[in-house]
Amino acid sequence: MSIWPGGEGPEIVKLVLWRHGQTTYNAERRFQGQSDVPLNSVGLQQAEEAAPYLAALRPDAIFSSDLSRASVTAGVLARLTGVSVQFDKDLRERGGGSWEGMTAAEIAELYPDAYAAWAPPDGESAEAVADRAEAAMRRIADSLAGGGVAVVVGHGGCLGFGAARLLGIPDELRALGPFGNCRWSVLSRRLGRWRLLEHNAGVLPEPVLVPEPVLDAEPVLDAEPVRDAAPVLDAEPVLDGEPARGASAEGEE
Repeated sequence: MSIWPGGEGPEIVKLVLWRHGQTTYNAERRFQGQSDVPLNSVGLQQAEEAAPYLAALRPDAIFSSDLSRASVTAGVLARLTGVSVQFDKDLRERGGGSWEGMTAAEIAELYPDAYAAWAPPDGESAEAVADRAEAAMRRIADSLAGGGVAVVVGHGGCLGFGAARLLGIPDELRALGPFGNCRWSVLSRRLGRWRLLEHNAGVLPEPVLVPEPVLDAEPVLDAEPVRDAAPVLDAEPVLDGEPARGASAEGEE
């Protein structure tokens, strides 16, 4: 008998925390916060490439921030799995106040002290973001039956703070690295204890294949023996599906 509400199975639930695809603000390293910036073409492609990997986890539920860059990312997975998206405003990104739309360089120039602490003076505090993100993730975990899996689609700062809280990492320590665009982390809960199983995982680039050595077609008519030709290698690897690098773990530049 499971101790989790809603069903039988192992006494464990998993949350897959999935950051949205790239936006123009990400590419320009601008603080997005709660501005509703849509995915760009790269971000949509990232979502299309990542979704089959998450679908393979057979999620029982999909939850998402209601901001469009997250909801569109979640929608790609929903179409693939047939699982509907449930929206939760507590999964929104950290509110950045007057920092929203500004580049990191602009923030550093105009707000040097606040920039050093990464604390927008008229925005949301790190503690407030962690409070609501943790609460949302716990609600989602509690809604799952034993053995259930939920994909939680959100933003780098919110997901990072929420995950750290569940793992018992102090807000100010910031021990977890940032989430790249369309990267994901996997947390599990068993008997009330949380574990980090994967962090910032994502689609891997295509491997570079080394061709077979090319041999001379005809023997050399000298006394020297026939030599194999050197292997022919591509000058550069072709990387398909490599996600764009994410910005900071908080507030999403």
